[in-house]
Amino acid sequence: MSAEKAELKTNLPPTKTLITGHNAEGKAIIQDTRPASWNVFEGGIMGFNQIYTNPVPADVNGDADLRFHDDKIASGKLGLVVKNGTVCRMVDFAPEYVCMMHRTQSLDFGIVVEGEVDLILDDGSSTRMGRGDIAVQRATMHSWRNASKTSWARMVFVLQDTKPVIVDGKRYGEDYGRGTEGLPPSGNDD
Repeated sequence: MSAEKAELKTNLPPTKTLITGHNAEGKAIIQDTRPASWNVFEGGIMGFNQIYTNPVPADVNGDADLRFHDDKIASGKLGLVVKNGTVCRMVDFAPEYVCMMHRTQSLDFGIVVEGEVDLILDDGSSTRMGRGDIAVQRATMHSWRNASKTSWARMVFVLQDTKPVIVDGKRYGEDYGRGTEGLPPSGNDD
């Protein structure tokens, strides 16, 4: 699952990220507008747009947060989660695409913004999510499947680092599953 920078070819509308800030008088302004920057996976059938990542609490003074994000992206070392921080990511899925079963050490908010997506858990269950539905994914082993045979689906995820997960005395850490070569570890699973 190595990533390449490319234009993701979907039937979904393009997106942009608006970043606010302050002018010299302390009034709110649109400081920057950034087009989507896609990392394309698996030959173009799935893509990530890394919208924003930062430590918690974020430092917005002097644009420290923007420098952190830009440096993290430029380093090529952003896993699915950032240690002691958050990641906001848009993910587009081709028709009938199923991602690998995986676990991150994070609390994730997954919001369907286009299409229908099935949340699949390692107990074998599958739950259909529609536009506007939100999954609160709590460091469980899971997968996502675009339910459509013809249209792309889009989700926005906000991932927040968590403490290690322990169930009945057993620790469950990050597990990217198979086929994820080239995707850096998150570095929060120590």
